[in-house]
Amino acid sequence: MSSTSEAAFLAPPTGKPVGQSVAMHRLLRKLYPIGRSITGEGVRQTLRMLEQYLPAGLQVQEVPSGTPVLDWVVPPEWNIRQAYVRDTQGRHVIDFANHNLHVVGYSQPVAGWFTRAELEEHLHSLPEQPDLIPYRTSYYGASWGFCLAHRQREQLQDEVYEVCIDATHDPAGSLTYGQLLLPGSSEEEVLISCHLCHPSLANDNISGLVVATALANWLADRPRRYSYRFLFVPATIGAITWLAQHQETAVPCVRHGLVLSLLGGPGQFTYKASEAGAAEVDRAVALALRDLHEPHELRLFSPYGYDERQYCSPGFRLPVGCLTRTPFGEFPEYHTSADNPDFVTQQQLTGSLRLLRRVCRVLEQNQTYQNLSPYGEPQLGRRGLYKTVGGGLDGQQWQMVLLWVLNQSDGRHSLLDIAERSGLPFQLLHKAAVALRATQLLA
Repeated sequence: MSSTSEAAFLAPPTGKPVGQSVAMHRLLRKLYPIGRSITGEGVRQTLRMLEQYLPAGLQVQEVPSGTPVLDWVVPPEWNIRQAYVRDTQGRHVIDFANHNLHVVGYSQPVAGWFTRAELEEHLHSLPEQPDLIPYRTSYYGASWGFCLAHRQREQLQDEVYEVCIDATHDPAGSLTYGQLLLPGSSEEEVLISCHLCHPSLANDNISGLVVATALANWLADRPRRYSYRFLFVPATIGAITWLAQHQETAVPCVRHGLVLSLLGGPGQFTYKASEAGAAEVDRAVALALRDLHEPHELRLFSPYGYDERQYCSPGFRLPVGCLTRTPFGEFPEYHTSADNPDFVTQQQLTGSLRLLRRVCRVLEQNQTYQNLSPYGEPQLGRRGLYKTVGGGLDGQQWQMVLLWVLNQSDGRHSLLDIAERSGLPFQLLHKAAVALRATQLLA
């Protein structure tokens, strides 16, 4: 952790550096209380905080409400100041100030008294999980509501209740998103996309934000063949807005991409492939999981899920997959108040970052080589190539790595191809290619 940007990530803006896993979890805890939605001050506050931890260059974009974006329109900006349900004795039996999942996202403003029966039509709870608050939204319909634990709901006994939702839907507002570009030696890009619109859900979506932030800091201090574009966007409408605004500029530059979410909770890795199914990024993730001996599941593409479905839509067909641990909807804490900072562990965040670093190394180092001595096996001994490279390798193992690279380097097979066919770790094959180039056996 030697670079200025990484030091800033570890201890912004002052203070002593801490371990990276601790730093990620601290940032997650800071982001957790912010009341986010697809538009509004919560998104801006989140981006301001991320900007303190990211390498320099985060661009915050404001897209006016009412702007056509592909087949959609940017919605009015939603902000909420307070919301509560109060009984006849003046007690707040539900209060947005206590937990920002208590209000249905994008609720219409409400002020007045409602009978208990009328109020019940606007309440959401989970009888099967009676102590948890669910997460609900109503982005594109004129509605309102409150979410609460089912046990709390069963205690509502008054005949009437006062309801207040002090919220605004501003047609003169905007949608806000952030993007950070780390230029490489090539204008070809790797796209890393995270959604930032969920309030107080630590695994979904804050874990993706903090792991992406750590990855950006790691990449910022390294030489890069590719340029890396990090997007922090509201789900669905944010990705669609970015695509609409960049379809003639950045979109054609994207060569590989990943959507990140659910990277801090329990469970093994799950990777959902891009629509192509065998894009280089799909193979790189599978290879990194194999080489790191990480338990995992590889799934085929489906047009439902996170923003990979926008990037992979027929008009774009970008090679973008989705990396998570246990997928959305497949763990009981999903979209409930149980998805809190204690549900996310430092170990899982660190393991996710380690995997992403490995994926980036594969993408950066995957080259296709030409054997310059292709007629028979070249004499390796007189070139000093039989010397062990350490790391537990003996001379015979190292020879096998060299021979695989030489045999397959016909100008058609990349290192990724060789790693898949040979079963050998990608990093060893890359090390062999570097050694063979140094002796003029590869170009």
